[in-house]
Amino acid sequence: MAPTGTGRPEPLPPTPSHTVGPFYGHALPFTGGEDIAPLGHPDTVTVHGYVTDGEGQPLPDALVEIWGPDPDGALPRTDGSMRRDPASGGFAGRNGVEFTGWGRSQTDADGHWYARTLRPGARGGNAPYLSVCVFARGLLVHLFTRIYFPGDAAALGADPLLSAVARTRRDTLIAREERAGAYRFDIRLQGEGETVFLEFR
Repeated sequence: MAPTGTGRPEPLPPTPSHTVGPFYGHALPFTGGEDIAPLGHPDTVTVHGYVTDGEGQPLPDALVEIWGPDPDGALPRTDGSMRRDPASGGFAGRNGVEFTGWGRSQTDADGHWYARTLRPGARGGNAPYLSVCVFARGLLVHLFTRIYFPGDAAALGADPLLSAVARTRRDTLIAREERAGAYRFDIRLQGEGETVFLEFR
């Protein structure tokens, strides 16, 4: 409230929201965050792409988080993505054996991100997908989306979420296979070709 000449307080307009950061370079990214799959696992896939803004410009300081089930569709219950050395207290990294299903990738100067994980199996009547969370400059809150995999048209056609998305926008949720075991998934934050983002209530 602000004082007025009449001595009565006058309401002030609300303070507008604004972004904080980005401060992703501190604490959130960690060594090996992109390497989710156990070393040498036969079901390892690489998913990569670019994060761009509404003008199609790359975002060099975005952070992409990925969660996914194992190839059987089971959600991992394993801890250990950010293990610490009990002697020194320093970061020891992943052990390269257990699959946690979770990882983080920071974009580079060209807005590029990547993750090596296990190709997810179907679960709960859905086509196989990875859950994604995006943090980036200009966002007041992080964004959620999914990465579906091509190859099984029947499963994609029956997926409840994809079925609820307009046909003209479904492709923004489906990765493109570049070669065996490698998929491209670009994330457009707004504008033409904007990725479909999800709201959880």
